[in-house]
Amino acid sequence: MANDNEMVKVAVASDFFTAFSKIPRKQQPKVLEFVNKFRANPTLPSINYEKIDSFKDQKLRSVRIDQAYRGIVLKPQQGNVYVLLWVDHHDEAYAWARNKVYSIHPETGSLQVIDVEKTQVEQVTEESETPDLFHQIKDKQLISLGVPQILIPYIRSIKNEEDLDKAVGYLPEEVCDALIALAAGYSIDEVFWQLEVVQKEAKVDTEDYSAALDHTDSKARFYVAENEIELAEMLSSSLEKWRVFLHPSQRKIVERSWKGPVRILGGAGTGKTVVAMHRAKWLAQNILTQSDDRILFTTFTRNLAADINDNLQKICPKDVMRKIEVVNFDRWVNDFLKRNGYTYEIDYGRKTKALWDKALTMAPSGLGLDDSFYREEWERIIQQQSITSLSEYTKASRVGRGTRLSRKGRESIWPVFEEYRILLNEHNLREADDAIRDARILLENKQMTLPYKAVIVDESQDMSCQAFKLIRQIIPGDEISDNIFIVGDAHQRIYRHKIVLSRCGINVRGRSRKLRINYRTTEETRKWALSLLKGISIDDLDGEPDSQSDYRSLLHGVFPEIQNYNSFNEEVDFIASFIGTLQTEGNDIRQMCMVARTNDMLKQYEAALAARDVPTYLIRRSEAEDRSQPGLRLATMHRVKGLEFDNIIIAGVNEGVIPFSLTLESSDPVVIRDNDSKERALLYVAATRSKKMVLITSFGKPSLYLRGSVSF
Repeated sequence: MANDNEMVKVAVASDFFTAFSKIPRKQQPKVLEFVNKFRANPTLPSINYEKIDSFKDQKLRSVRIDQAYRGIVLKPQQGNVYVLLWVDHHDEAYAWARNKVYSIHPETGSLQVIDVEKTQVEQVTEESETPDLFHQIKDKQLISLGVPQILIPYIRSIKNEEDLDKAVGYLPEEVCDALIALAAGYSIDEVFWQLEVVQKEAKVDTEDYSAALDHTDSKARFYVAENEIELAEMLSSSLEKWRVFLHPSQRKIVERSWKGPVRILGGAGTGKTVVAMHRAKWLAQNILTQSDDRILFTTFTRNLAADINDNLQKICPKDVMRKIEVVNFDRWVNDFLKRNGYTYEIDYGRKTKALWDKALTMAPSGLGLDDSFYREEWERIIQQQSITSLSEYTKASRVGRGTRLSRKGRESIWPVFEEYRILLNEHNLREADDAIRDARILLENKQMTLPYKAVIVDESQDMSCQAFKLIRQIIPGDEISDNIFIVGDAHQRIYRHKIVLSRCGINVRGRSRKLRINYRTTEETRKWALSLLKGISIDDLDGEPDSQSDYRSLLHGVFPEIQNYNSFNEEVDFIASFIGTLQTEGNDIRQMCMVARTNDMLKQYEAALAARDVPTYLIRRSEAEDRSQPGLRLATMHRVKGLEFDNIIIAGVNEGVIPFSLTLESSDPVVIRDNDSKERALLYVAATRSKKMVLITSFGKPSLYLRGSVSF
């Protein structure tokens, strides 16, 4: 039981930040003044805790902020714990609090909140013929997973996946995760392992609210304010909740020591990048011991690295941020090689294209192989396997290539690749994969010691095999705990080929976890976007299949709206009108983004919207987006990855554009299938940037991906 003489502990609920953000700006200073006073000393006589008889939970109190506004506080009968829960206009605050019940789970020890009205189940006298979705799981097992006893009847009323979709918004976060995993077919033991559920050996004191607030699961809902300056900054700025509140499954991944490489999978909106950033912060604060120790945080594209660096600065103090180096992978390789006297120029296609065309003149006739075959063979087989000689090529695995080649066939086409390599050397050029391989060899041969104690990889599905082999060399062994942390989702693979981590020397067996809760995208948008990938085999980045059957969105809304017009001008007229309507309804234009497939298309839409007096802001390739700048956001499908907006407009989804016709010029059925998957993934990525709704427009003949789609 809590000691009445212990130091006062003040916490703020996640819900309070939501409520505060909706308070009129002119009212916020008064609320902030009260919050500071409350945090400094919640026992002041001037804070009048009023008991409200109509509240289901008699531990809740109303506190006066001014004549119109009230705060709702959890004030347990014992101990010196105070939790600020909600702020609103008098009547609305009381309505919000009336059916809320806060209690400490008797087995897990976490502080949970339940809305007893929304989870109430009508009494049924006759036994239902349809068993509940979890009928094979005993009540005791559900309780061990964190289900409150009071919610058992509600859980037993869930008959199918649709019922579960509706329920996830009303259940404690840790309960949602457990039920989703069970519904996906995981055994009870697998769920205990995946969610790392730890049963308390000692009996839980259900009156010790101070201890309950320290529980990992509680930290997803409540934040213990350390000082009033920190709290004031959080409330006075536009707070993204990910900066403070992590889902229990996220926090368990972040705040622990791992004995080797870790892989985290998660669908769009599940917070993979958030987990990676908090992991970097935790490692910098808890693992790095020397002043020159560093963490390398890398991703595939420059723009994502810029966004991550910008967001890390929001959660990391300056002394912590100095320990984290954020850079896209190609840039790191380039800088590393230059520091070590590398004289080759790394080219990304501008100069090497002419050399490739010249090398193709060495192609033999009579084999029926088109030009695209040679390029695909070079990228998918020779570069990925670091092949430098004919003998290596004749022995190489070509699994995944749709065109078979005999040994004689390989010998006859090898001169093309040999000539290309000679031309690269003559012109002092290297492709990106060459540079990555050279960096790895340099590290191996010189046995160099780098300052990195850990490497964190975001959007890992877009990285190459060569990249992961180099990452393995940067952290050359598993003697160092917490060494490699990888997050990704092959459903969003839009750049590179498939990789198998174990073949790159990175063993994640026993250290793989999944994030199952989508916090950003509505369930309706998630389902529509996922339908684009139906029938496509998706991997788990280590050679095994992955599925999104065990994912759910917490939010619900409208299905994406799909519109087709006769002409470009008609399409833009509608988009301009649509934006105007959203603004009239109170939506911020800075929270809207229009996405197009290419930069050239984006420029056309930018000019057309300007002619219709729609202000725009172009999200540039290598810069972090500045949400303070006015205007409708404009971005390519590749650039919008990693960002989120209230409303997404995907324009110009026409035949020949999505899928982009140039990406499908191949005779290899495997390559054609892979390119189709990447184009579908691009549309999937663009749609899942939305928090509220998605509009998809086209003119003329719509994309084949939209044929048969309708506005629901």
